[in-house]
Amino acid sequence: MIQETGTVKRIQKVSQHIELTCTASRELLQDYKIGDSMAINGVCLTAIEVTDSDFTVDIMPETFQKSIFSDLRVHALVNLERAMSANGRLEGHIVSGHVDTTTRLIKKVKKENSIILTFYYPPQIQGEVVAQGSVAINGTSLTVSAVTPGAFSISLIPYSMNHTNLGQLKQGEFVNIETDILGKYIKAMIGAEKNQILSKYTGE
Repeated sequence: MIQETGTVKRIQKVSQHIELTCTASRELLQDYKIGDSMAINGVCLTAIEVTDSDFTVDIMPETFQKSIFSDLRVHALVNLERAMSANGRLEGHIVSGHVDTTTRLIKKVKKENSIILTFYYPPQIQGEVVAQGSVAINGTSLTVSAVTPGAFSISLIPYSMNHTNLGQLKQGEFVNIETDILGKYIKAMIGAEKNQILSKYTGE
């Protein structure tokens, strides 16, 4: 789960990479040092500078373009989470911090005390998002409530609305998405088996 939200303090292009500085609480930055990891909106990045109130990370051009960082602005609210220690409690699904792609919010509906967020289902991750399965949106581990041919939905409880940046999303906004690593392995295995069967019958 996301530990807290921070704000973007500075975005600076330096040579062939981008330096991003975010504010964070003293509690989150306690014993956090240069070389440590921090997931920002679900993207695992390495600290190059750390103070009592903020930290700076390096973002490579490929990561910048593949994620929503290309649209990020100063003062934007971001989800922050440090790497889990080996003896930590696992409270969501396993998230590597390697964002697969971005997707956009196409519908936002309030239902009783929750909010239903519906996102476009990108073709490059077809088969990796299933109902009652897990998906990470801006680094937040969530359960998929419904899947249709072109979209999938998640439900935000009040806690998630108040402790992440997802409650502030507006229709049309883009988010980072990372699918379940187990689903990726299963999809790859099925694809390999199909190729083997095809090769057997075609002689290729």
